[in-house]
Amino acid sequence: MDDEDLLKLDNQICFAVYACAREITKLYHPLLQPLGLTYTQYIALLALWEKDGVTVKELGRRLYLDSGTLTPLLKKLETSGYLTRTRDPEDERNVRIELTPQGRSLKRQACAIPEKLFVQAGVTAEEAANVHGQMMELLRRIHRQDEA
Repeated sequence: MDDEDLLKLDNQICFAVYACAREITKLYHPLLQPLGLTYTQYIALLALWEKDGVTVKELGRRLYLDSGTLTPLLKKLETSGYLTRTRDPEDERNVRIELTPQGRSLKRQACAIPEKLFVQAGVTAEEAANVHGQMMELLRRIHRQDEA
């Protein structure tokens, strides 16, 4: 590949990842609309369904979101009755997030979303799993470089 080709937008992995992420997020919109959730609220709930009772800081790390993005999102989910935020009695600097029964029950309604997304995207579960594995490996490699 010559220098000209190296700088073509369509040859950039960053652009392919960025554009694909935007398009996938758009596919989620009609699937999440009946639940009254945005994509970012959905991924926050996914993380909390896996591990409840975490701090805002832990959740932010898990989702790669800063507190400026996470705090308003959590406020909205709290207003909707899906979670509570309370100061950690052992360390007042930390805010703990806990799902409410309503937030836990939303998980059942969300179970069909991944399969519906595969259908909308025109990929099989196996193809999606392969892409996911490659992306997670890339993420691990990037983090190893950051740590070095």
